[in-house]
Amino acid sequence: MNPIVIAVIVIVVVLIIWGISIHNNIIRAYNKCDNAWAAIDTQLQRRNDLIPNLVNTVKGYAAHESQTLEAVTAARSAVANARTPEAKMEASGTLSNALTSLFAVAENYPELKANQNFLELQSELADTENRLSYARMSYNDVVMNYNNIISVFPNNLLAGGHSPRPSFQITDESARQAPNVQF
Repeated sequence: MNPIVIAVIVIVVVLIIWGISIHNNIIRAYNKCDNAWAAIDTQLQRRNDLIPNLVNTVKGYAAHESQTLEAVTAARSAVANARTPEAKMEASGTLSNALTSLFAVAENYPELKANQNFLELQSELADTENRLSYARMSYNDVVMNYNNIISVFPNNLLAGGHSPRPSFQITDESARQAPNVQF
């Protein structure tokens, strides 16, 4: 066999293996994004499961604070009904703000703040918020990695059909403001 033909065959085989490797890396990165989003979704569901118990506990103490309770319930429903990651991100921010208001209401009821059930629910919710925060950071990291993989040369030549994914961002500008704490 001619050495030139062998060299061409070797180069073609190497290029095919290289292309397969790039394609597989893109698919792995894409799947990591889906997995990271699923982790966020799981924590959002955990938070949504805790909220009715928290609202019912507060209802018993703060019956006339119905506007705050309705806002939490509506925000929880919006998270549950959101279908796209972007909609879930926005609804999650609204829910976080509504929960902040709920805890502010609780400050007005010393007996509620001392209620063991309320304290446990508040602790569980705080734990869930921490997990959610970590899941969001993790999601943003894998999305950045995926977006880099599909954007850099020569991967971008083989990334046809794969578009950049959005990172988790604050959509409610009021969440960027530092809270006003007074003693």
